[in-house]
Parts: sequence; structure tokens; C-alpha cells
Amino acid sequence: MKKFGINQRRQQLRKTYWPNAEAWLGPQEKSGWFSGSRTLPLMLDLLDSKAVSGGHQPSKTYLELLSRHWGQGVIEMKHEGQHAYAAGHHSNRALRTWREHMQVLEDQGFIKVVGIGGQKYAYVLLVHPTTVVEQLRIAKKITDPKWLTAYQEVQRESKEVSFEERRKAKLADTAKVVPIKQSPKKKGASSA
Repeated sequence: MKKFGINQRRQQLRKTYWPNAEAWLGPQEKSGWFSGSRTLPLMLDLLDSKAVSGGHQPSKTYLELLSRHWGQGVIEMKHEGQHAYAAGHHSNRALRTWREHMQVLEDQGFIKVVGIGGQKYAYVLLVHPTTVVEQLRIAKKITDPKWLTAYQEVQRESKEVSFEERRKAKLADTAKVVPIKQSPKKKGASSA
């Protein structure tokens, strides 16, 4: 029996069961797609929890930001109205709701922002999800222990690097940095 890799197996299943269907292939299509963590559904659930966001539900605003991410974790914000509409805010108070949700995202550590002039959200940085979860855990805002267990299990299954593993790797990289020694100044030498 011939061994198949996971991708070949799924491709074969698709051809067998849905030979004429157009499949959603995601980032393989190169443009028009973004990649997300396998823990994203859990992150969206956590974000909408009362312990984290009070009465707000900013998960669609967060998802909209993720979809605008082109790399390096930075989003160059264009028109607030477009962002609000894409996040599902279509009422007369759409911008106000969107701004409230952006504030929740910032307050809870999901994003960091830079404003320019009168525009509060000129640039947005997406904070790494494992960092957000760790900060919320320390702040005791993750109130459902089942959520944390489910999150950690998905991380293990998908081989996502945990906060602790990222921290250790960062410390190891920092330890490798060796400062350049300056040669001692000779007497009578001028410092031009």
C-alpha cells in the first residue's frame, strides 16, 4: 500500500467525494488570502467573553484587522468607515461602535496603535496571540478553565509555539548577542 502525505490524502478525498466542486484552498491561491492561527476561533470566543470585553463583542473587528494584515503584524489603516463596514457595523452608529471595539482590543492587549494628527488609528500592530492569552491569564480574565485547556490542546495538535517556548527562544537569542569591545584609548589620542 502506497503511503500518502496529509495533503495528498485530502486532495484524493476531495477528488473522490466532491470531484466537481470548487474547494476553498486558502492561502495556496497566493493573493486575496491571509493565514490565521489554528487557535483563532478560540481567540475570537475569548475576545467576546464578558470577562474580557464586558458587553462588547469586538471579535469581528479583530477578524477584520487580521484580514488586512500583510505582514510584520502591522496594518496601515485607511478609512475608518471601510474598516467599520467590513467588521459588520452598518448602522448609523457604525463608526462609534467600531471605535469602541478598537478601544477594547487596545485595552485588552490584542493590538497596539499609533495615531497621526487627528487620526487615532493610523497604524495598528497585532500582538502575538500567545502573548495576549498569557497577559489575560495573569490578569485572571480567562474565567473558564475549559477554554484554556482547549486552547492549549489546539496549540499542541497544530504544533503552534507556546508563549513559554517563544519566551525561551527569545532569551536564547538575546544571550547570543555579544557586545563589541572598544579598544582602550591611548594617552594623548584625540577623540575627533
